[in-house]
Amino acid sequence: MCGRFASYKYFNKLKNIFNITNSDFKNTQSFNISPGQNVNIILSYKHENYILLSNWGYNFINSKTQNKEIVINSRIETINTKLLFKESFLKRKCIIPANGYFEWSQKEGDKKPYFIQLGDGELIYFAGIWRKEKHNDDKRRVFSIITKSANKKINEIHHRMPVVLNANNAQDYLDDKENNLIFDNLDEVDLNFNEVSKHVNNPKNNDEKCIISNIY
Repeated sequence: MCGRFASYKYFNKLKNIFNITNSDFKNTQSFNISPGQNVNIILSYKHENYILLSNWGYNFINSKTQNKEIVINSRIETINTKLLFKESFLKRKCIIPANGYFEWSQKEGDKKPYFIQLGDGELIYFAGIWRKEKHNDDKRRVFSIITKSANKKINEIHHRMPVVLNANNAQDYLDDKENNLIFDNLDEVDLNFNEVSKHVNNPKNNDEKCIISNIY
C-alpha cells in the first residue's frame, strides 16, 4: 500500500517535463505527506496537463456502519469493478509526483519504517484517480493512489506497493482514455530503500529527519 510519501525537491522540473498549462500552482513541499493533506497532482483536460491542488483520500459512508470513512489507495486488481473507483478510473486519471514513499515492515513485533525512492530522491510518479466531492458548502478535488502486488525487491518490506511510473509512462497513463494501457507491460522503476528513523511515524513531523537513512 502507500500511506505516506514525500515531495520535497525537483518540483520546478514538472512544468517542462509535462508541458504544464497553468502557472498559478504552488509547491506543496513536504517530507511527510499523510492522508487528508492537500497535494499537487497532475491531470489532463482536453489534451492539456495541469498541476492542481487535491486532497488525499476518497470519502464515503460505510453502508454497514453508516460511519464516514476514507480510502487512500485503490487496488489495480479491482479498480474496474469497485463502484467507488470505476468511474474515476475510466474518466479521471491523474499522476502524483513524489520523491519517494514510506512503508513499514513488521518483524519480530517491531515496525520499522523505510523510505523507498529512485536514486537520491529522483522524481517518480504514482498512478492515481481523482474526483470531486462535496466538502462543507463547496466541492473539492480528491485523489487515490493505485496499488498493486509488490515486486520481488519491495516484497521484502511489504506485499503491496503503489503503481510507480517513469515520466514517459506517466504521460501515456494520462492520455489513456480507452484504458488500453497494461501496467504489467510497463518498465519497472528500479526503486531502492533504506531504513529510516521512527521520527516519521508522527505525521506532525515534517523535516529532513524523516528521510535520512537510519544507519549508525
